[in-house]
Amino acid sequence: MKIVEKRIENFTVKYPLERLCPLSEALFLDIETTGFTARSSSLYLIGCAYYSEESWHTLQWMAETPAEEKEILDAFFQFAESHRFLIQFNGNNFDIPYLTQKCAQLGLSYSFDGFEGADLYRRLFPYKNFLDLLNLKQKTIETFLSLNREDTFSGGELIAFYKDYVNHPTKETLSVLLLHNEEDLKGMLEILPMLAYFDAFHFPLTAKKVQANTYLDAFNRHRTELLIHASLPTPVPKPVSHSSEGFYAKLEGENLTLRVPVYDEELKYFYSNYKEYYYLPKEDVALHKSVASFVDKACREQATARNCYTRKASRYLREWDLTFTPFFKRDYDGDEIFFELSDEMKKDRQAFANYASHVLNHLAAK
Repeated sequence: MKIVEKRIENFTVKYPLERLCPLSEALFLDIETTGFTARSSSLYLIGCAYYSEESWHTLQWMAETPAEEKEILDAFFQFAESHRFLIQFNGNNFDIPYLTQKCAQLGLSYSFDGFEGADLYRRLFPYKNFLDLLNLKQKTIETFLSLNREDTFSGGELIAFYKDYVNHPTKETLSVLLLHNEEDLKGMLEILPMLAYFDAFHFPLTAKKVQANTYLDAFNRHRTELLIHASLPTPVPKPVSHSSEGFYAKLEGENLTLRVPVYDEELKYFYSNYKEYYYLPKEDVALHKSVASFVDKACREQATARNCYTRKASRYLREWDLTFTPFFKRDYDGDEIFFELSDEMKKDRQAFANYASHVLNHLAAK
């Protein structure tokens, strides 16, 4: 078994990692194997990155032959005992299940039950389209952030290098195998700022300024929109923008800008307890029986779920679940729901911050 430990010189993580755990408890993990299934492939390298003595380090355990799998597993788990928080890239889908299965195969009792953790891939996956990423491979994210690697190989390509090394070990082949894993570990540290996008959807926003803007649409009609300016919980590493259904979001540095359509029209509020209402066809409105009982019977009828509503002309904002109430619709079968942009809300910055989060999460789902 070969053990290689290095200090990462002049490096600072550009993300508040303490938000996840104390730095001394964080352990970054990446493994190299000759296949996807533990039973039919070999584990030949376990790599970690950790923080100690005010700097980041990498530590690698390499099995020089498949017979040394148990040795590198023993070494890794003994080292990992002093850490609590595991960070990986797609490790929940591959690294951790693979190591768990390999331990079972070799009769080792190690497990990950005592660890908390964060899978960077899993945290970023819901926002792949929002970030306009072709895929979520680690190298793709590194390219997005304009990070450069010395290593040019994929994990799959290195399988042949390892098999060659087992039969004919050379310093050159060993260097190639170690470099790929080392740069995966460093890459995880360098892409941590991507978590700022995750934070934008999971931590509170702070509304700074809200203003109305009037413009002419493509049909020369006057339209109104809100411009919502908010502070992000963590500055994002690269400006991104996304639009859908007339909504627009831009994240840049610590700032979020939203353009939100305002709907100036008459909408309907539907009463749920329709059995307690009469519908007045001439007025096209429903009234509670305590009031409508005085209306001529010829001018009223028992309300149904479809016509038990009152109408209101006002300014509205769109929503996609019942974040704001009461909610309004254009008609009973309509899928779109709205809430009133009331005078009270116009004075409530927290309400606008909540709405900005609501819109942002909807755009991420598109």
